Formats: sequence, C-alpha cells, structure tokens
Amino acid sequence: MATTTATAKVTTGTSIKTMLQLATPSTRQIQLISWGYSFDAGPSSAGVVELIQTDVAATVTAHVASGLQPLDPNAPASLMTTGSTTGSGYTATAEGTVAASRLFDAVEVAPSSSSAPSVCYSYQWMPDERPIVAVSKFLRVRVTMGAAVNMLCWCTWDE
Repeated sequence: MATTTATAKVTTGTSIKTMLQLATPSTRQIQLISWGYSFDAGPSSAGVVELIQTDVAATVTAHVASGLQPLDPNAPASLMTTGSTTGSGYTATAEGTVAASRLFDAVEVAPSSSSAPSVCYSYQWMPDERPIVAVSKFLRVRVTMGAAVNMLCWCTWDE
C-alpha cells in the first residue's frame, strides 16, 4: 500500500510471470468484484494478461498485512495469507508447477499501442457473475509479454 512513496510499478519481463498473487486461507473463499492493470507504455510485442485461480503458489515477494486493504474502512483486516513467499505477494521469481487452474479473464495486449485496452484495463463483474476463488487456492494476475514493460495491477474482492 502506498504510504510515503508512490505505488511501485514492476517489470513484466519476457516470459510468463505472476505479477500479483492472493492466497486464500483454509477457512475463507473470496468473491471477486473487479480487477485491472496499467502499463507505463505500450509494449513493442504482443502479450497476454490473465486472471486465474491456481492450485499451486508462485514464489513471490511477500505482502505484509497492511498491503491488503479492505474496501470498507470499518471492515476487519483481510484474512488472506501474508508474510510468506508462497502466500499473497507480487512479482514472482518462480511460477511453480500448476496442475489445475480456472481462467476468470484474459486480455490480449496489442503491440506498440498507447491506447486502452493495451495500456489500461479494468473490469468489474456484475453481482450475479462474480467468480469465487476457493479456500486454499491462489488468485494470480499473470502476464506473458514479448517485450518487457512496467506494470501496475490490482484486484478487489469480498471476503
């Protein structure tokens, strides 16, 4: 969560990479409300951004609990698993071997574009169509880019 500095963008690299991961605990599922991303420039090569549920964690830079903010300022703290490189976090260094996944959304990113949806994308589900991420699973914003660009991404959910 941004405090005394601006939110940091992270490079996508040029192979498959999890940019954001949320780990549900064994006691709670989550319902997705919205998600999105932005790049600081249009990529020189095409790519794909996907929102998926997986059964295996990527190795990530661990979120601290204050990095996961509830929409309602009066709500209790999130129960997402934090403090571990295989929990909730960002910018993966290893993807793990995924045996099962569910695709919630995918966006093809056009090369050399400076307009939406290539540079910015945001999607909000209608209440009756919101995906549910099961207990003990991982929600990932994952990218595969032909050329590296800097990215910010986010997810909004209800616990």
